[in-house]
Amino acid sequence: MAKEKQKVFAVIGLGTFGARLCEELGTKGGKVLAIDNQERLIEKVKDIASQSILMDSTDEDAMSQVPFEDVDTAIVAIGDNLEASIITTALLKKMGIPRILARSVTDIHRRILRQVGADEIINIEIDEGMRLGRQLISPDVLDNISLSDQVSLAEVAVPREFANHSLIDLDLRNRMRVTVVAIRRTSTRIDEEGNALRQERVLFPGPEDIIEESDILIIVGMNEDIHLFREY
Repeated sequence: MAKEKQKVFAVIGLGTFGARLCEELGTKGGKVLAIDNQERLIEKVKDIASQSILMDSTDEDAMSQVPFEDVDTAIVAIGDNLEASIITTALLKKMGIPRILARSVTDIHRRILRQVGADEIINIEIDEGMRLGRQLISPDVLDNISLSDQVSLAEVAVPREFANHSLIDLDLRNRMRVTVVAIRRTSTRIDEEGNALRQERVLFPGPEDIIEESDILIIVGMNEDIHLFREY
């Protein structure tokens, strides 16, 4: 079996959130390119990141010299300088980075980041840096809790082939040796002012319940079986 390609991330902005994200991505097996314009912040992550670069990410000429060609995902973690955050996001988009996540601090900031090219917007505090790192490394496993050395409870995205089938038809306990204990399901409604409101609920499904493509399955099983489910 061919060895899985190491995922490469660029983290721009190395405050508390960015530094924590670098640490989590690195410990989970990712290759991290860390960028900031403050030397003291570069020093803090130089032993964590695969490569750290002291530079101004709003300088287009400087950015063109950075080895972004292997980067799968860039995370603009700048939180205290909205102008720098927006310009950096726009430059990354111009350079053709496949996936750009940008941190927003206000609603208008979020909208502008979307307009200049951010694929996803994040607005989370320190503790969520670790959670995001796990999600980026294993996008199909959203969260994981170890119940023992060999057994875990995991949040897993629904494989496309499983959508619109009932649990009894999928027979996951026998086919893949995992048990669905709950489902997180998100729906969107429009309020009176025309704003889209996301609503999330947790379901405890019966055998006849139909799985939807956007569902998140909460499963329990042996670690190797969860891994095989993720690779399905």
